[in-house]
Amino acid sequence: MSTVSLHNIKKIYPNTEKRRKKPGRKGSEGQTGSANLQITDDGVVAVQQFSLDVADKEFVVLVGPSGCGKSTTLRMIAGLEDITDGELYIDGKLVNDVAPKDRDIAMVFQNYALYPHMTVYDNMAFALKMRKTPKDQIEKKVHDAAEVLGITEYLDRLPKALSGGQRQRVAIGRAIVRDPKVFLMDEPLSNLDAKLRNQMRAELIKLRQRVNGTFIYVTHDQTEAMTLGDRIVVMKDGFIQQIGTPQEVFNHPSNIFVAGFIGVPQMNFFDARLELGQDGSYHIELDGASLPIAADKQVRLHANKAESQDITLGVRPENIKLVDDGSQGVRGTIDVTEMMGAAIHIHIQSCGRDIIAVVPFAEVQSKMGDTLKAGHQVTFAFGADDVHLFGRQSQKNLEY
Repeated sequence: MSTVSLHNIKKIYPNTEKRRKKPGRKGSEGQTGSANLQITDDGVVAVQQFSLDVADKEFVVLVGPSGCGKSTTLRMIAGLEDITDGELYIDGKLVNDVAPKDRDIAMVFQNYALYPHMTVYDNMAFALKMRKTPKDQIEKKVHDAAEVLGITEYLDRLPKALSGGQRQRVAIGRAIVRDPKVFLMDEPLSNLDAKLRNQMRAELIKLRQRVNGTFIYVTHDQTEAMTLGDRIVVMKDGFIQQIGTPQEVFNHPSNIFVAGFIGVPQMNFFDARLELGQDGSYHIELDGASLPIAADKQVRLHANKAESQDITLGVRPENIKLVDDGSQGVRGTIDVTEMMGAAIHIHIQSCGRDIIAVVPFAEVQSKMGDTLKAGHQVTFAFGADDVHLFGRQSQKNLEY
């Protein structure tokens, strides 16, 4: 078994010198707030109220923007950062005060962290040699890992003779040979170009099928999160925003931040109003039009006792459909078009916002021909089941 449990983990980086309090947005007593930091008298709060149970052999991805606390959380699991408060268990054992070398974890860093004077073989074998593992076992483990990763032919080379992708494979191989309980990966693909990232993502998917172990993976790239993770943990400002499978997080975002962060291009947002009619059904008022809401959404809104209120309406770009000018819909003006191969990303100025529609190229050609130009007036619509409803004040999903 290789389980990891974090119970209400908190990390504060203490003040190293006395600082004079400056005027700011007041939070609770003795603390101020900034754009993405909580600053208390004790120091900067990087992570707080973080609770997560990672199952045996599960692949969990921590994802969020820079500075959200995901790498700090990973380093606390590794033992490279002290835990200010809370409890960390690996296989049911409390490890808050256990040294990193005794936690039976392996970490893959963003910058590879290879020994430049050692060959690939010696880099991969180093930890095993330090454990005084028999030479024949070292030989087998290194060659088995090298074969899995396709780097057997590079075992005699120095890291400087390898490409970025090859170096990252060596770093991963160094982790594999240790056969740890938990693999920790801190943005391991961020230094690679787009083609190599795609290739290495596929390699990691195949790798986790061949390697026994639990994976906790940190990235700011939502594509990596969606393709690699059994579950995703979306973070912002040190707090967990949502935990769920990639499909759950994509289809049912818990708040506006998650909705805007997960999905490429990001979700479109409109200022709208949710109205509860006398017949007991909900509808949306947007840009002078009354829009229906799907039956399943009606049930969830009633279950949550949603009241008539101003809302932020979310619609994903792929659900925006161009319709004939005479059809009912929302009008706007084309601002920019981006040709993306099989589809065109159309930026439309509407309702005071930049709205993006992802439309198949063939559909654009059949409906609009050569009129797809900046300044052209268009009408668009979306289905009753394609909308996401967020409270204007709470920013939370009104259905969940």
